[in-house]
Amino acid sequence: MSIQIVPESERSPGVGPVEPVQLPAAQLPYARRASRLQHLAQGHAMADYLLWAADLAHAQQATAEALPLPAEEANRLITALQQQPQTPLHSASWPRSAHWQALLDGLLHRMAQQPRMQTAAIQQALARLQQADAAQRDAWAEALLRALRSDAVTEAHALPEAGVAQLLWAALSLYWRQLASHLPATGQATLGAPRHLCPVCGHVPTGSLVQGGAQAGLRYLQCSLCECQWHVVRSTCTNCDSTQALDYWCLEDEHAPIKAEGCTDCQTYLKAFYQQADHQLELVADDLASLALDAEMEAQDLARSGINPLMLPLLGTPG
Repeated sequence: MSIQIVPESERSPGVGPVEPVQLPAAQLPYARRASRLQHLAQGHAMADYLLWAADLAHAQQATAEALPLPAEEANRLITALQQQPQTPLHSASWPRSAHWQALLDGLLHRMAQQPRMQTAAIQQALARLQQADAAQRDAWAEALLRALRSDAVTEAHALPEAGVAQLLWAALSLYWRQLASHLPATGQATLGAPRHLCPVCGHVPTGSLVQGGAQAGLRYLQCSLCECQWHVVRSTCTNCDSTQALDYWCLEDEHAPIKAEGCTDCQTYLKAFYQQADHQLELVADDLASLALDAEMEAQDLARSGINPLMLPLLGTPG
């Protein structure tokens, strides 16, 4: 099964309770993400980094509030949807406007005011991005998007220099989330290719969220770029669709709120987050704070099929 994005006016009558796609809500998630990161940082071995990530989420919240998507760009979405119903905001084809660079400037300004974790590498990354012209920033952005759309993410040379990647991605993700939240569309399940990638922008998921409440038990993958969520039936591998070779790993007990779904057919895994087990879960934050589970999966020779851009290399020698 695949998912096609169609105009809201073409929503099929009689659609059941399972929405194929949940576009990002107008309410911004970054303040809650920052709060969760601050909570998870208490007593954590990576406390400094989690708190820096919280500062970045706060900067995203403030920047998004100050710089909403311009009306003229929102109006382009209708045409884009008509021209490309499959992944209408695909990052390889969507013409980025200058708005994403305005978002980047807003983020850089706010992050430069943060005293936390101002290492030499971070200060250098901030300076490099602030001093770079629009063409250089676009070149870095294209390299990062291209790398994170493919397996090349494992190749260090495919990414922008150390420390730049997270800041770039924070602005790009903010931009694509704004676009997706204004998309006048809905998802429609269709026969076709497997749904391993985001049907809106074409990127891999960060993880899967097994929902609670009225939608208890439904699994949605959350996009690493635009943060759309799309439905995938449970007990199938989110990378190869296998139903025969799945194992579930956790660091606590079988009721743990975070588990890794490993597939021995394709030798990959993706973490799942269970809202019923912990109503305070925030996928991006809890994913970053559970790297011990990633280490355990790597010890099992399984490769992660999704991406959390906050896990990209932060320190190192500039390229």
